[in-house]
Amino acid sequence: MRSRQIVIAGAGIAGLTAAIAFAKNGFSVQLYEQAAKLEDAGSGIQISPNATRVLAHLGVLEQLIATAVEPRAVVVREARKLKRLAEVPLGTKAEDRWGAPYLVAHRADLQTALLNRARREPDIRIVTGARLADAAFHPRGVTASIDLAGDVKEAACLLLVGADGVGSTVRSLGTRNAPPSYSGYAAWRSTVRADGPLGQSLLKAMPTDCVTVYANKRFHLVAYPIRGGSALNLVVIVDAKHAAARPGERGDPEVLARLMRGTAEPLSLLAREAAPWSLWPIREVPPDHPWTGGNGVALIGDAAHALTPFAAQGAAMAMEDAIILANLVAAMPDEIRAALARYEALRRPRIKRVEARGRFNHFAWHASGPIALVRNLVLRGRSGRQLAAELDWLYGFDATKLPEPEKKKRKGD
Repeated sequence: MRSRQIVIAGAGIAGLTAAIAFAKNGFSVQLYEQAAKLEDAGSGIQISPNATRVLAHLGVLEQLIATAVEPRAVVVREARKLKRLAEVPLGTKAEDRWGAPYLVAHRADLQTALLNRARREPDIRIVTGARLADAAFHPRGVTASIDLAGDVKEAACLLLVGADGVGSTVRSLGTRNAPPSYSGYAAWRSTVRADGPLGQSLLKAMPTDCVTVYANKRFHLVAYPIRGGSALNLVVIVDAKHAAARPGERGDPEVLARLMRGTAEPLSLLAREAAPWSLWPIREVPPDHPWTGGNGVALIGDAAHALTPFAAQGAAMAMEDAIILANLVAAMPDEIRAALARYEALRRPRIKRVEARGRFNHFAWHASGPIALVRNLVLRGRSGRQLAAELDWLYGFDATKLPEPEKKKRKGD
């Protein structure tokens, strides 16, 4: 009889979602995190209905809603004069259309909600300060070697899941290694208090009940409320030939000020007044390399396909990956090769489409000259209902439901 043990490397959003999903399917889960402590870190995150549907299914959404914000709309404006170009209705309209809410939150609040849910599962064991050192693959599963401060322990399992991010160790051990590459884009991140002088000034240009995107040929800025509206999350995405020396290092506000020169107030003042900014190089993992090994290894989230953030779907794709993988393995526990092959076959077309949507958004938001004029005309000519309909394939997707062939297989077990 095959093992019912799952080993997951990485206790971020992808790993915690996977742990809960596997436990919900009756598996025993060992979740290993390299960091010594799961800290309250990160910045804002957009959680679209395709992701909140997963969170609701796993019993996480209720806690998250207590600190998240449900925006009324996504509004796109041009940064020079703040003219509105487009508006996608959200709020109750998102729930009516896509069957789940659209939320914005602090990433740490999402992580905490997932962690609290995982800790309530008796079949999940979370170990911090644990580094995946090696893995041995054999016909009936995998044996992972876990380094606990120099003390190496072995963990036998049916499946080793790599949820360990862009620099995935599992990817290098269990599939053909595809090292991450710098995308040519960087993210400047800051969070400001909504009730402070800068926050009050920004509220004149960015309402507290919306996600607002400011488009400019040199950058685009995304702003939205987090933590119940008490803070504003700011992220500026710029083209940058060279990556920052260290992810999260302090960015020079004068560099950002030059990029944002000529935009409307208060955006033109934002670079200096919202400091300190943290600077994050955006790295990619091309989705074309293998995500699974038939010998019992699977990658999810950024470990499999780190995408640029222009579609705001990184966390959502990780959560979709996690629950679909867990459900497929549960449907075919004695056919692990077939389950992993099916996982890749189901996920690749969707990831490719999300990747293409991100490229389109970048093209539209960073357009200049005649292309920007055409963009403005096209967007202004489209109603909110039309814009929302274009996102039905993305936000209306239900990752919690098995495709029909797998449903039939499970019923026959």
